Amino acid sequence: MEPYLYAIMVLLVSWFVYKQFAPVKGLRNLNAEQFKKESKGQRMIDVREVHEFKQGHIPGAINIPLSQLRTRLSEIPKDSPVFLYCRNGMRSKQAGRILSRYGYRNVAHLNGGMMAWNGPLAK
Repeated sequence: MEPYLYAIMVLLVSWFVYKQFAPVKGLRNLNAEQFKKESKGQRMIDVREVHEFKQGHIPGAINIPLSQLRTRLSEIPKDSPVFLYCRNGMRSKQAGRILSRYGYRNVAHLNGGMMAWNGPLAK
């Protein structure tokens, strides 16, 4: 393969990695303690798939899988805080990026997701 093709591939992979881990404008990253404190009584959305949600979720959370988020935006009011979480924080970060693009301004996610959560679970 030509050297310039390798360079293009490296650039594309670098761009993809950057997009996955770069901060999302307007999305607050909260640790488990901050998430517990700030999300109390607020809209909490579990963006994992339905079968993951049924295995155990944070009490009070509703399930809107990332795969359905764009079609279910009407269920999420723009005028109140939104708290997102998933298994490890990657999908909730993507969900935060989507909500930001649709004009949501008060969005936070659980950094580390359920793997970082140390509170009670509901089934």
